[in-house]
This record gives sequence, C-alpha cells and structure tokens, in this order.
Amino acid sequence: MTENRPVNFGDLRRLTPISDVWGTDRGGPLDRYYIHNFLERNRKDITGRVLEIKDPGYTRKYGVDVTREDVLDLDPANPSVTILADLTKADAIASDTFDCFVFTQTLHIIYDSRAVLRNVYRFLKPGGVVLCTVPSVSRINYEDGGLESGDFWRFTQASVRHLFAESFPPGSFEVEGYGNVLACMAFLYGLSPDELTREELDYVDPWFPLLYCVRAVKPVR
Repeated sequence: MTENRPVNFGDLRRLTPISDVWGTDRGGPLDRYYIHNFLERNRKDITGRVLEIKDPGYTRKYGVDVTREDVLDLDPANPSVTILADLTKADAIASDTFDCFVFTQTLHIIYDSRAVLRNVYRFLKPGGVVLCTVPSVSRINYEDGGLESGDFWRFTQASVRHLFAESFPPGSFEVEGYGNVLACMAFLYGLSPDELTREELDYVDPWFPLLYCVRAVKPVR
C-alpha cells in the first residue's frame, strides 16, 4: 500500500481559471502549440486551392505554392469571407473543388458533424487533404452561442476514428492524439505554452489527450 502524500496545489487551488480566455492574455492558448506543430509537419499539403474557416491565417503562415485561398463562414459581415455557407449543407460548394481544407477546432461547435465530414469529402479534389483538429479536453466555448448553441462535442480516439470512417475509406486517414494530464490541466487553467517546458508539452499520454489531429486524404479515383 502506498502512502498518500499531501499535494501542494499552490496557485492552482482555486475555483476559477487563471485565464478565462484560453490563455490568450498570457501568450496564447496552449492547444495552439500542438495545432501549429501539426500544420508545420503537414505544410506540403497546404497547397493549390486552400479553404480555411473564418480567416486565411494558417493558409498564409503554412501554405506552400497556394494558388487561391478561400475563407468559409456563416457571417456575411466577416471581411475575409469568400464563401458564405453552412458546412452541414454547403450545397453551393461544387464537388472536387479544394486541394486542402485547413479545419482547426471547429467540428466540435457544429452539431451535425457527420454531415460536415460528408461535405468535406465531397468538395475535396481527388488527392485533396483535410487537416482537422478537434478537442478532447477544453473549456466551453464562449463564442458562437456559448452555453446554449455554440459548443456540442468533445472527442475520443474511438469517436474520431468512427466519425471519419463514415465518410473517408479505410486507410485514407490518420489520427494522432497529443497532450497529457499536465497539459490538459494547464489548458483548463488558461496557461500558455510558454509556462510549460517542451518536455512537458511533448509527452504524449494516450489516456489523457488534450486534442486530436487528423490528416485525411480523398483517394484518387
């Protein structure tokens, strides 16, 4: 029997987060560390005609030989938008249109995620790639409707695999989990990546993922 030693919680013995805006006021959200690394590793996929949600920031930062950048949003007031559409319908988007879809931290705020991925598969060109990230652990999104209608899902490895397998054929996608219990705790408290070491951030514990990254390819017919 092991002895239960007292834990010194220090600044973490509190009922509210240190930052309630995901650490944007402390240097940036911690989950972006994993998202940026994922996009950097797969930047060769961000090429040709590229679609992104709300703004083209990642396309411009990581894209290689991008011929056209498109931005999708529901909000007609968004000055960056080039495609005004609902991803659960997206009938206005022609099939086989995009070489890449940079689709980060968005699927969880759309209730009908199955319809979204069916449309994503349809409007990718053969050989096109979607680079998708989804949360396993996160505070409730305070944007896009907040508690009532702006945040629906958290994902596990099993749910991500089953969900993508409904639209993408076997062997066409890879799912990677990132994070550990310390990274999850730090993210919920609103700490930034700079407040953890690289060793702490890079340690992957499959039982305590912070998020999942998915690279899915539409096969060439």
